[in-house]
Amino acid sequence: MADAGAGVSSALLEADDPAVYTIHRPQGASPFLLLADHAGQQVPRSLGTLGLPQAQLDRHIGWDIGIAGTTRALAQRLDAWAIEQTYSRLLIDCNRPLASPTLIPETSDGTMVPGNATLTAAQRQQRIDAIHAPYHARINAELDARRDAARPTLLVMMHSFTPVMNGVQRPWHAGVLYHQDTRFAHPLLRALEEEGDLVVGDNQPYSVTPSSDYAVPVHGEGRGLVHVELEIRQDLIAGEAGQQAWAERLARLFNSLQAELLQR
Repeated sequence: MADAGAGVSSALLEADDPAVYTIHRPQGASPFLLLADHAGQQVPRSLGTLGLPQAQLDRHIGWDIGIAGTTRALAQRLDAWAIEQTYSRLLIDCNRPLASPTLIPETSDGTMVPGNATLTAAQRQQRIDAIHAPYHARINAELDARRDAARPTLLVMMHSFTPVMNGVQRPWHAGVLYHQDTRFAHPLLRALEEEGDLVVGDNQPYSVTPSSDYAVPVHGEGRGLVHVELEIRQDLIAGEAGQQAWAERLARLFNSLQAELLQR
């Protein structure tokens, strides 16, 4: 079961543009709550393809390849509330603070984004108001509701990463990311390493900072929630079989860690 929300939220989005987000398992009973900030690759009709060939939007610069299907499959297995953001990270990156220079990137992995060049302050604000703000408002509303109902929340930020970045091969199958709070990250890192068939990154291929990330500092640490950011290499989840396999693995590991995490 899923529902969509925040369709036409500003002049940027027209009536036939997709909703900003989709909620999966809105009545999910699990303490796990899943965020997929880079799940989609849509661009509003009014902005075409941001001046790029569609093939560029299909690359890792346009979205987190495979994470939407993985998140949906994991939400189903856990019976967990999940939110899937619809629009391309090139339009606006919903895992960036508003002051970040990569909130609306002019260049990504060597590719210039013509539709992001020389934006006015009003055009930047329009994208914030249309996409970033309603997406995070919906997350805040859910977290507020769970807090008010005294429901525990174990927060997972779902991401995927390209096997090659700036010409450099990345050896990790998955990465466990965190900032100062390691209550979820360290047990998950241990559990993934104990699988025996994975190379797991400890704050690799990225690390989290308040200036470069939004979800961990704001929704996780800002609320004092037990949380983690998980990265899965895109070639492992590009197809449905890989998405289902990773969802099965993660559901098993999350369920095994749940009691321990709820005590933290």
